[in-house]
Amino acid sequence: MKKNISLLVFSCILAINSFAQELVTLPMPNSGKVVIRLVFKNGSVADPAGKEGLTQLTASLITDGSTTNHTATELQKAMYPWAAGMGCFVDKEVSILGFEVPALYLEPFYALVKDVLLHPAFDSSDVERVRSNQKNFVDEVIRQSSDEEYGKKYLEYILFHGTPYQNLKQGTSKGVASITISDIKKHYHDYFTRNNVMIGVAGDYPAGFPERLKKDLAALSDANPKISVSKQVNTPDGVNVTIISKPGALGSAISAGFPMNINRSSDDFPALMVANSWLGEHRKSYSRLYQKIREARSMNYGDYTYVEWYEGGGGNMLPPAGTPRSLNYFSIWLRPVQTAKGLKGQYPELIDLKVGHAPFAMRMALHELNQMINQGMSQEDFEKTRDFLRSYSKLYVEGMGKKLGYAMDSKFYGRTDWIKELDGLLAKLTREQVNAAIKKYWQTNNMEWVIITDESEVEPLVKVFKEGMPAPIAYSNGLKASLSPEILSEDEIINVYPFPVNKVTVTTSDLPFRGE
Repeated sequence: MKKNISLLVFSCILAINSFAQELVTLPMPNSGKVVIRLVFKNGSVADPAGKEGLTQLTASLITDGSTTNHTATELQKAMYPWAAGMGCFVDKEVSILGFEVPALYLEPFYALVKDVLLHPAFDSSDVERVRSNQKNFVDEVIRQSSDEEYGKKYLEYILFHGTPYQNLKQGTSKGVASITISDIKKHYHDYFTRNNVMIGVAGDYPAGFPERLKKDLAALSDANPKISVSKQVNTPDGVNVTIISKPGALGSAISAGFPMNINRSSDDFPALMVANSWLGEHRKSYSRLYQKIREARSMNYGDYTYVEWYEGGGGNMLPPAGTPRSLNYFSIWLRPVQTAKGLKGQYPELIDLKVGHAPFAMRMALHELNQMINQGMSQEDFEKTRDFLRSYSKLYVEGMGKKLGYAMDSKFYGRTDWIKELDGLLAKLTREQVNAAIKKYWQTNNMEWVIITDESEVEPLVKVFKEGMPAPIAYSNGLKASLSPEILSEDEIINVYPFPVNKVTVTTSDLPFRGE
């Protein structure tokens, strides 16, 4: 097969000092609540080599550790009667410290917030407690709790291998284990600084409070970190399939994608949002892939596509704030389809089945993506989807925390108010612009596919992909009898739809993210 290798060059030197105590305020009088959000422009890309997970560990210890004045237990006991809370979220390029309290208790709560931010103790017992939880996540939780989320994270690992985006935000097993208290203290001093923070306040706060917070945060370190994520990211060399063998997996969870040189900073991005929404809007039954794979054929729970990273897709119905990224990629998420082992156990008529539904589902997704690239959207589909997104995107900012989060994300991309700007861009968008964007940014020749599946399914899958074999969908007698001639006729096309594979890699679920 002829390789079509393209090079995407992302010029994204992070100007860290552009976040130097920038203030974002959303006054909401009579809301009865105050939300504080501090966004540090560091994230997991700031982790030193061999210390992967340091940013996550440091942020966690700030909001879940002791201070020089209070133990972690004392802080929790103090906050409990106020129904207050604090926590952190670390992504690739930002670390977010969040605080929330009823307005009635703002003053006593804020005293604790200042203590947490300015006087973290990084006590050895806290370090070991938080480190143990973090390492356990890397070693076990992500692998055992959700094949779907694990597969998506491993797809990122492959797509951005060799860049600061490569590792889990929580780090590697070896990296987390190697972190010392000295490392944490230095990282706090060097990266959680007054020159590296955007301050957000929303809700029922008193006059002058945001300025007071800004003044107090001037006591943070004056270090001025410089972080670069400017890298050359290669698109995959042809179509590659990675099969992750996991004993006892109940199905085959599938993720696929390729890097894209575009994000929300571009006015082209809404066009891709419309195309994506029609093809595979997250957790929406009207989309094309959902209708083809789940509704028509009852193959799985859901099938979706994305034009940017979607944090916690298994739990979040709407795109969450707090994950702004310079590097971006298109992805497909096919929720687990049945293995041959599972199908044979349910239906005696399928006892001779050699391979499950993964190859068919992948071929269907590839077919539909190619149809969009080659034919584009119809005027009717375009108008319906655009109008849907104009309404749907307003739900992204329902609630004080989400509204503040999106307002702060907007600053990362050089936007004033992304949700408001998005509506304006969608209003004047044309079908021709959408179809041009599809052709410009989407392709199927160079993609990475990741399948997490039971060990019994590995060898049959390898054989199908290496030999380019047809892999017909296998219906139970009862289901097949209920299907229309149109579906059965389309099946014949998809069964043999070209799926040329350059490389097949087999690994086990316990190997990724060790850092060895």
